[in-house]
Amino acid sequence: RQRVLVADKGIDKVMIYRLDTAVGRLAPHDPPFARLHAGAAPRHLAFHPNGRYLYVNGEADMTVTAFAYDGARGLLEELHSVSTLPEGAAGARLSTAQILVEPGGRFLYVSNRGHDSIAIFAIDQGTGRLSPLGHRATLGHTPRNFAIDPAGTFLYAANQNSDTIVHFRLERASGRLTPTGDVTTIGGPVCILFG
Repeated sequence: RQRVLVADKGIDKVMIYRLDTAVGRLAPHDPPFARLHAGAAPRHLAFHPNGRYLYVNGEADMTVTAFAYDGARGLLEELHSVSTLPEGAAGARLSTAQILVEPGGRFLYVSNRGHDSIAIFAIDQGTGRLSPLGHRATLGHTPRNFAIDPAGTFLYAANQNSDTIVHFRLERASGRLTPTGDVTTIGGPVCILFG
């Protein structure tokens, strides 16, 4: 059974569809969605490598909502929601952008536009719940996107409004991000993909 999950920012839901690969058609699943809290504005989804947990960043309210995912039945059950900002952080035009789980499945990362940081969370492997580990400044402005290389060694932060991609070493034991000193200059980077 194949499903397609879609973050619908306008209605604070993750829509769930069944995919009929024989005819290339989507049909609403039963239930057809999982609801997030009002005002979350879900932007992106990130699955844990084990397929049992799903994480959704709330673009408007600077949150991550963790779900348990039952792949056999296509059901999402909310675990909890946590802030992507440090306590007391404020600023104009704040929003989250990208969300990724590193390949080892131990850490989750979310970029904060306006705060110009990446929030770092530890993932409890038994429950899927998140524990905040801190923040790393992206050393640029408006981190709209970032990518982690397939080996899980480096994270590349695309700072759209400072025209830079800043390179970080991802510390496998702690999840910490350490700047390597390498910066790629490029006009308005908005997406990084590994082929």
